[in-house]
Amino acid sequence: MGSSAAWSPVGRAVRYAGKWVGPAGLTRLVCLLAVLTVVGLLPWLSGRDPALTVLRARSAEQEATPEALASIRENLGLGAGPLSLLGNWASGLLRGDLGTSWVSGTDVLPSVVSGLQVSLGLMGAAFAVAVLLACALVAPVLVRGRGSAGAFAAMLAAVPEFLLATVALLVCGVWLGLLPTAGWAGPEYLVLPAIALGVPAGGLLGRLVADALPAVLDERWVELWRGAGVSRARVSAAALRRVLPPLVPQFGMAAVGLTGGAVAVETVFAVPGIGRTALGAAKSQDLPLLQGSILALLALGLVTGALAALARRRLLGPALGDAGLTLPQARPVRAHPAIPLALATVLLVTIGWGLLRDPYSVDTTARLLPPTWAHPLGTDGLGRDVLARLGHGAASTVGTAAAVCVLSLLASLALGFLPGVAAGAADIANALPPVIVGILVAAAAGPGTGGAALAVALISWPALSAHAAALVQEVRASTFLTAQRAIGASPLWILTRHVLPSVAAPVTRHAVLRLPGIALALASLGFLGLGAQPPAPEWGLLLDESRAYVERAPWAALAPAVALALLAGLAVSGAAYAQTRTGRRTRKTGRARTVKGEVSGAVSAEV
Repeated sequence: MGSSAAWSPVGRAVRYAGKWVGPAGLTRLVCLLAVLTVVGLLPWLSGRDPALTVLRARSAEQEATPEALASIRENLGLGAGPLSLLGNWASGLLRGDLGTSWVSGTDVLPSVVSGLQVSLGLMGAAFAVAVLLACALVAPVLVRGRGSAGAFAAMLAAVPEFLLATVALLVCGVWLGLLPTAGWAGPEYLVLPAIALGVPAGGLLGRLVADALPAVLDERWVELWRGAGVSRARVSAAALRRVLPPLVPQFGMAAVGLTGGAVAVETVFAVPGIGRTALGAAKSQDLPLLQGSILALLALGLVTGALAALARRRLLGPALGDAGLTLPQARPVRAHPAIPLALATVLLVTIGWGLLRDPYSVDTTARLLPPTWAHPLGTDGLGRDVLARLGHGAASTVGTAAAVCVLSLLASLALGFLPGVAAGAADIANALPPVIVGILVAAAAGPGTGGAALAVALISWPALSAHAAALVQEVRASTFLTAQRAIGASPLWILTRHVLPSVAAPVTRHAVLRLPGIALALASLGFLGLGAQPPAPEWGLLLDESRAYVERAPWAALAPAVALALLAGLAVSGAAYAQTRTGRRTRKTGRARTVKGEVSGAVSAEV
């Protein structure tokens, strides 16, 4: 009876609740309280009078007299201080009341629920687009049985969502008149925003799966199944089931990112989603609406993370707990050196050529000129040379993204061995889109490149950390590690010779793949005015400045977008080529040691 009760649904729920309130649950609670506290202190952290901001949001024409400001402070309870406001909001939350909007005077809960419903619908459509695109990228690997450098998938992942949204709006909505361009009134309004969000996510997910599949297809069981006449479809399904568990958390994080990180796309298409609602509330310092929106984003992230963890456990089955896993040996992806060499040459020549020009020279008589020999990439709305601004903006954009990427990689490798502590913080960080964190950082430190880098760094590590933790868990549960313990190998030997090499290589490739995504996150903050400020030649600002005239001068927007795509292709193909060379050296070293051992054995036998 006790055993059956332990395995009942109630028993499983109790055990899951016990795990939730363990170290991971405690970390979730602390991080959640910290985020909500920072949000509650936002009006005071900004250094601006919240009463004045609310007055401007309610009526821009009304004069900010001392009497009017005092009336707003008394009406909102600002005189009692931020801690009193936080306490009142928390007590109302326990009763299911999110408060009343400071600007509109309406209840917050209906606005949050409405925005969340819209974002969930958009997330579902975009995730479907991403999965279809990922399947198209993975299908050639299943057919050929080998991978590629993945430069095309990386370029898709590096396409800025807001630029893709603008182009789709112009081409499909304005020029062809096929689909609506703004609002939210039916299924047809889903198509363009879903494509803009789903294409980059599909490129990322497809690249992750395609990178892991070749090693699985080289395993002995695949050869045996094919020899036994098992159909190709069944073998492919089994191979996908084999490779998906470490990647399921990434799918969950991508789903959350589609919802919370779609602020720019929702802005372009005027979609009343939860991200756009939170951004508008932050700009107007509508504190109750901002708190409710961020709470909804956090709840969505926690639920999605829990579902992803459950799906991963179902895929792994009992092998995770009884040391029944055998990990596939990593197989280098074949990459021709001409691919990264060509991409690097194009980037370096373009950036070097741009560095020789003045990025700040304004010539109003040369506005929006097409590419010529005098201006190889044309000019922008102020007559500034696009090539010059592209070259000078590479240092801040690529350099900052690389620094954030390295910090995220180091943090993820360290936190991968502390999943109980890191999981809770990762759930909270992953549920926060870069724009919201950028708002919080900009409120305390002001907008700028440093604040944008800090905002992206605070939330860029969860995907890598989850990948590392999943691989560490599977390595520790594998049979070869059990054999190492049985023969008396020390923990340090196991860590340095088996666990770290098995984890570091795929996580590093994942980090390299995310480098363009980090650059895009920085660009999105610049696009929304939360990053580098004009007249800095930062690539995000270039995209924002060219958006107003993208129909007349598309070259100004295409230049930074193509540069980001080339950076993505260079990062992935270069990493694949380096991995190929490392694999060749390892095989040569192994063959040399084998020959040396055979010769030594033969000499010993003769003696």
